[in-house]
Amino acid sequence: QVQLVESGGRLVQAGGSLSLSCVASGRTFSAYAMGWFRQAPGKEREFVAAITSSGSHSYYTDSVKGLFTISRDNAKNTVYLQMNSLEPEDTAVYLCVEYSTAWVFQGGITSWGKGTLVTVSS
Repeated sequence: QVQLVESGGRLVQAGGSLSLSCVASGRTFSAYAMGWFRQAPGKEREFVAAITSSGSHSYYTDSVKGLFTISRDNAKNTVYLQMNSLEPEDTAVYLCVEYSTAWVFQGGITSWGKGTLVTVSS
């Protein structure tokens, strides 16, 4: 059973930047695609970004394209989410996920982290 631990969430002003990290343990990290979801207060959980096991391909929800960047370091068992030009609507708990395959859309999600809170003030 893989364990995912997110960090990096904090209060930031609108227009600012933030980098989130997720460290995985318990499985061969480099074999699986990873991703980020977020859940804002009172809203459903939504997909943010994902990256294939090798890091060769990444995917984003439309609202964050060009603003957020997902990356991974397989030597450190870590996936990152760099968030730029943050707005109050980006306020949410950000959750790290592991997929069941190397490619994002060929399998389901096998594990979820507990999340890290990002609050963007106006």
